[in-house]
Amino acid sequence: MLIGTLFALAAGLMWGLVFVGPLLLPDYPAAFLSFGRYVAFGLIALPLAWMDRRRLAELERADWLEAARLGLVGNVMYYLFLASAIQRAGGPLPTMIIGTLPVVIAVCSNNRDARRDGRLPWSRLAPSLLLIAAGIGCVNQVELQAMRAQPHADAARYAVGALLAVGAVACWTWYPIRNADWLRDHPGRSPRAWATAQGLATLPIALLGYLASLAWVAVAPAHAGGDFELPLGPRPWVYVGLMAAIGLLASWLGTLCWNEASQRLPTTLVGQLIVFETLSALAYAYALRGQWPEVLTLAGIALLVVGVAWALRARPEPLAAEGHAG
Repeated sequence: MLIGTLFALAAGLMWGLVFVGPLLLPDYPAAFLSFGRYVAFGLIALPLAWMDRRRLAELERADWLEAARLGLVGNVMYYLFLASAIQRAGGPLPTMIIGTLPVVIAVCSNNRDARRDGRLPWSRLAPSLLLIAAGIGCVNQVELQAMRAQPHADAARYAVGALLAVGAVACWTWYPIRNADWLRDHPGRSPRAWATAQGLATLPIALLGYLASLAWVAVAPAHAGGDFELPLGPRPWVYVGLMAAIGLLASWLGTLCWNEASQRLPTTLVGQLIVFETLSALAYAYALRGQWPEVLTLAGIALLVVGVAWALRARPEPLAAEGHAG
């Protein structure tokens, strides 16, 4: 339990970096951020694949198709939604919407995976979910007040950003549940090799997407601000460096840590540990702003941490034991 929690914490610390990318490169279309990140992830995976070639050779055609599906939905589509949301609504609002993932995943997986992982009684799960929801609500309240104070705030743009963030939540509700299914069904397989396999399977998808984005900007440059320099944009070295850093730390190493956590923890609990990503993203966002969180924000963060700690105290009960007790 402790080792799995530490792996989930490490994944959250690295995944929080993906919220910073769109803020550092606001002049880049979201498609370039998403496809560029996963081209970098795939290229990083190539030498790693040579190291894991024996384990990768054990994967069958169905495994590679599953890795491609996970890469498309959990990687490319998720970050396309998220980057678009951040560019329209700023960092805090999408971060808070993504912060509902622990609640959404826990609710979705508690019944779905009960036979495999056991079921957490709702009476034990509810307090942690309520604490997490309350913490997210506190932080969100502060950020909404800050948004309303902006003289040129565009409500419609914020609303579109919120909807795009909901799309990101849908993608990343599906991904960890489906990824955990494969890992738990293949306990002898290497989580590192599976992370590398997802990078390899995502590479051709990301390359095609990047080429399509180049063609889209070339045909309709107004969609990229009118003066977007092809093929790497107005700040090529910053773009390439940031994509490489996010590709290595967030995509490959973060996925590796998450796979290690998923093999050790029930899906209902590991889903709640995604809260570490929210906390990391908030910390990075405030560091980028150069300011400390407000008191209500700190209270919300404390509620999130207490909610996670409460969840880790609960233990799933086998269905047979539940039935016998009834």
